[in-house]
Amino acid sequence: MRAVEVSKRLSRALFSFSSYSRSLPNFLPSPDCHRSSGDRDTCLLRFPWSATQQRAVKVNASHVRPGNVIEKSGKMYQVIDAEHKQRGRGGAMMQMELRDIDTGNKVSLRFGTEEAVERVFVEDKSFTCLYTENDTAFVIESETFEQLEVPLDVFGKAGAYLQEGMKVWLQLYDGRALSGSIPKRVACTIKEIHASTKGPTVTPRYRRALLDNGVTVMVPSYLEIGEEIFINPQDDSYIGRAK
Repeated sequence: MRAVEVSKRLSRALFSFSSYSRSLPNFLPSPDCHRSSGDRDTCLLRFPWSATQQRAVKVNASHVRPGNVIEKSGKMYQVIDAEHKQRGRGGAMMQMELRDIDTGNKVSLRFGTEEAVERVFVEDKSFTCLYTENDTAFVIESETFEQLEVPLDVFGKAGAYLQEGMKVWLQLYDGRALSGSIPKRVACTIKEIHASTKGPTVTPRYRRALLDNGVTVMVPSYLEIGEEIFINPQDDSYIGRAK
């Protein structure tokens, strides 16, 4: 009798779930969701969590852009530059300058414009820099309070301009920072100004100045020690006075 009662309860439960599930919208992606790029884009809009289920997607090399991350022969590369070139009768090709994410080494590779390339999905997130110590930046996500320790070389030469409280952006793959960027205008203070080598009678337009972060840049000759200025961290160029 007990077995019969259990069987009846199970049947009622299954019937109730079946009726309830038919009343719900179709939350599961269809099997055709990844057959074409158009279907894939629609699928990701309807089911954003499904992007985390796909590690990469095959695209034509002509669709790869600087900043993308690709996988080649088991290695991960960030695309620094991608240039379309014509080889005469040999057809068109894509010349790409890549950075090996693991080693930091740069390589140059060629791909046919229609050649399939594995473009890796990355997550772009903003963080706030807490502080830097030795070769590491400690950052925090303002909403979730997630904290990460990021090697300074992830930011390239701009890592020298990181400051406490600065907003930064990271490209993440499986929780690992692949690349980082900071604002294009950073306030710095002139710590030292190097004397001109052209002699006392010649006033140069620019002089070398040492900033409070240890970076040496060229600044207009009328600036003095202690002044706060804006610098472009991408090329160390002077933008203007901060005050």
